[in-house]
Amino acid sequence: MAFRFLSPLHAFLAALFVLCLAGQADALELKPFKDDLFAYPATLSTGDGGAYTVIDYREMRDINQRDEVPEKRVHPQYTDTGVRKAQQDLMLKTDAGDVRHIAVGKTQGAALIVLYLHGQGGSRKQGVDDFTFGGNFNRLKNLMAGNGGLYLSPDFPDFGDKGAAQVAALIDHYAEQSPGAKIFVACGSMGGALCWKLAARNDTGRRINGLLLLGSLWDESFLASPAFRRHVPVFFGQGSHDVVFPVANQEAFFRSIIARSKAYPYPTRFVRFETGTHGTPIRMVDWRGTLNWMLSKAP
Repeated sequence: MAFRFLSPLHAFLAALFVLCLAGQADALELKPFKDDLFAYPATLSTGDGGAYTVIDYREMRDINQRDEVPEKRVHPQYTDTGVRKAQQDLMLKTDAGDVRHIAVGKTQGAALIVLYLHGQGGSRKQGVDDFTFGGNFNRLKNLMAGNGGLYLSPDFPDFGDKGAAQVAALIDHYAEQSPGAKIFVACGSMGGALCWKLAARNDTGRRINGLLLLGSLWDESFLASPAFRRHVPVFFGQGSHDVVFPVANQEAFFRSIIARSKAYPYPTRFVRFETGTHGTPIRMVDWRGTLNWMLSKAP
């Protein structure tokens, strides 16, 4: 039998390949939580190489049948309020100001960190309400607590530089407590202004690992941001009947990310909820499926 010895370069490359495979095998994947209840309805169409999906949303089914009291209280089977045992209402003092926030899960040594930034008129309490938005925030809380993660829902003073500075300070604090955690920021409605500001900052733009825009706005400056250069995954969820932020504008921005990126394909996804309105993506986003995709693509 003949033996073929590898050169040092080939040996190094082979070892690197094995390490990459091992890293992929060890990548975090969130365990299911009520996946059957929160699965997307039927897919109507796809495009952009599978990155764009149109979902069959129906108000009578997805609100009126899902909720015990429409838009105010979901049916009990959609929630598990035992997760409140892992929930704390906290205050963090920072150089940018005091940041009141609610934390669910591990405040130290978390496997991943997810933040939700509310829109106009919201507060930290919106992101931890167990019963509104079809129980979807309760699902997110349970996914984080059940997978060794940390979920944060903060207050902030505005959607400008001051608000961004406080959220950045919050991220910095918890990133130091969980140095191995991937960090994902979800922004609802006007909260998207903060998502784009965080992406543009030198500190958070080089630290965050994914952005979720839910019924939100677009910002061309993202295309020159540190987060864009790192190919940070971006998820868009938008209702086709959103009168606050028109779906056509967000779809055009989504496609501009693909067109402008040197990465092919850029890690971005767009889910259009057909007939959905402004708040539909917060109610309907599949947190587990989206976060697992982001974990697989995160820098």
